[in-house]
Amino acid sequence: LFEAHASAIRCLALSPRPNADSTEESPKVILASGATDETIKLYSLSAASLEVNEQYPSIPTLAGNKILENPKNRELGTLLHHSSSISALHFPSRSKLLAASEDNTISVTRTRDFAVVSTIKAPRPKVQGRPSGDTAPPGGSPSGVNDFAVHPSMKLMLSVGKGEKCMRLWNLVTGKKAGVLSFSREILQAVKEGKWSTGEGRKIVWDSKGEEFAVAFEWGAVVFGIDSTPICRIFPTPRSKIHQMKYINKDPSTEEGDELLAVSTEDGRVIFYSTKKVQKPQDDDDSPIPYAEAVAELGGKASGFPGRVKDFEILSLKGEATGPQDGFLAVTGNSEGVIRVWYVPGKDLAGKGKSGKTSKTTDEKVSKTPQVGKLLDAYETGNRITCLKGFVMLPSEDPSSLLDSEEEFEGLDSEEEEESESEESDA
Repeated sequence: LFEAHASAIRCLALSPRPNADSTEESPKVILASGATDETIKLYSLSAASLEVNEQYPSIPTLAGNKILENPKNRELGTLLHHSSSISALHFPSRSKLLAASEDNTISVTRTRDFAVVSTIKAPRPKVQGRPSGDTAPPGGSPSGVNDFAVHPSMKLMLSVGKGEKCMRLWNLVTGKKAGVLSFSREILQAVKEGKWSTGEGRKIVWDSKGEEFAVAFEWGAVVFGIDSTPICRIFPTPRSKIHQMKYINKDPSTEEGDELLAVSTEDGRVIFYSTKKVQKPQDDDDSPIPYAEAVAELGGKASGFPGRVKDFEILSLKGEATGPQDGFLAVTGNSEGVIRVWYVPGKDLAGKGKSGKTSKTTDEKVSKTPQVGKLLDAYETGNRITCLKGFVMLPSEDPSSLLDSEEEFEGLDSEEEEESESEESDA
């Protein structure tokens, strides 16, 4: 447990986990957290799990369960180069951290010494009329980067921002703008963005192959091809706001399988959509963009958990020593402060298993998508959850190596001190 920020945490990011056959003596991942206090906190976390041992230090608690503290988990430092709330964080690799802020900048930080190597400046949106209920001060029109997504080649990046009905393409090789794609009226009507809506993209994500990307709006999402033409749209039924979305490989036994787009909603569901199977819209529809087919859904009112799912994580169990190899663990965090862990068989998402419970009613307020997943456990944090990240840990380390380890992080100034000492010796 870390006392991280002075105000609400808005986003988290984890660096890629080391491979199980890595030669690192003590494999670690870096955790980055961004908040409304304009700071980014960095932590080093052990990638290996803890075994229950009486010699481990434990955190005092009044609860019945015992919270073990890994001695190798420690704080690394704080980044202060942004001048507004942090809105998005991402590790495209173990060597770089990208951070977006409401000051309209995206920074690139090197993880070796946590130095900012580049800053991408997005233009401020032009004010085109203000709604009557807007309480922003004069000159304080909405601005800032909502989200960004790095292409798997790590040469391109897409971003969406506040007050902009467009997305921006950036060249990560030169750090300059490569283009702008405005959202047409047809696209905005497809996701029910009306006259008084902002029309801005809230979330954006690439698939693992880099062949398509999805942009989430308030009530729906649109999937684009590599040529930036709309492929299909996602609109939850019954209607509900979208909070998070991620691509997952529906067949964990192969890395070349088709992917599903998972979306979390205001009414407590995680819905899995296939962007390859589409349904034509009706003749009286506002847009000719076809609908993506909903393959399955997790949670929601049908399962007795109607609370808003603010964030979620889908973890593949492929290669794990215990448990089925073709399944997933779905971890959801809602605004009521409850973290739930679900087991989802891979065959249910691939369409090979038994279909879940399906409502036979004709009521439009009831979902007809098959229910999947089995609730394994739940944990009440006592606080409102705003973001969530997770990874599958490596096998447990030898307890003696944890207790006898003298490895400590010397701080971000240690390298500078060594350089100054070497310069004095040369002189």
